[in-house]
Amino acid sequence: MSNETIAAQLARRTIRSFTDEPVGQEAVETLLTVARHAPTSSYYQQTTVIRVLDPGVREQVHLASGQPYVGGTRGELWVFVVDLHRNAVIRQQAGVDLEPLERTALFLEGVEDALIAAQSVVDAAQSLGLGTVYLGSIGGDPRRVIRALRLPRHTFPLVGLLIGHPAQDPQFKPRLPAALTTAVDAYPEVGDLTGALADYDAAVTEYYDLRNSNARIDSFTHQIATKPGTGEAEQAPTLEVLHEQGLALR
Repeated sequence: MSNETIAAQLARRTIRSFTDEPVGQEAVETLLTVARHAPTSSYYQQTTVIRVLDPGVREQVHLASGQPYVGGTRGELWVFVVDLHRNAVIRQQAGVDLEPLERTALFLEGVEDALIAAQSVVDAAQSLGLGTVYLGSIGGDPRRVIRALRLPRHTFPLVGLLIGHPAQDPQFKPRLPAALTTAVDAYPEVGDLTGALADYDAAVTEYYDLRNSNARIDSFTHQIATKPGTGEAEQAPTLEVLHEQGLALR
């Protein structure tokens, strides 16, 4: 089965290069409205979206990210913040304990809210002919982002998003086989992944060999064997920063 929405979702590609054409104000307001109306856990609405317009602030986010396409002026830069601060203020003014907001479960609910809002914006942006790229890389230096955005206690900058008019047309990146990523009633039996992923590794290697930028020869299993834990965001003291922000304390 397919329809316009499903076809657009299956056609989504990450865009890392944008034209100088700005995203119009009407589109910006529409996308922000989409973010606000995204599903939210327990109706807590624990997300704030910060649109970065100040070049100095954007440069700080760029430095935290380490990705060259984050710098400059091309594309809208938004940061999706897990925001328990607003509800903490409400509870303080009501004279009740903040302890529930400092539990890991509440932080994870905020993470869910922020990611659902971000993906809603991605889908809406694509429907408007815009391209997007997620910036998990801002987690490489979360303290820098917190300072730059002047984030209060009980908040955390979860993910960035660039939105703009595409200046590239990248190839589709292969995904893992459905037999390994979907199941019924119980976790799928993976067995010998070397054999199960042989065809997928070949497809990924061909993708990297043929893609029109940063060509390299690589397979999925080689990436998983060598890459995790090497990126800045994967080495950042995330739990330490969360505790500094009064989040996930227990």
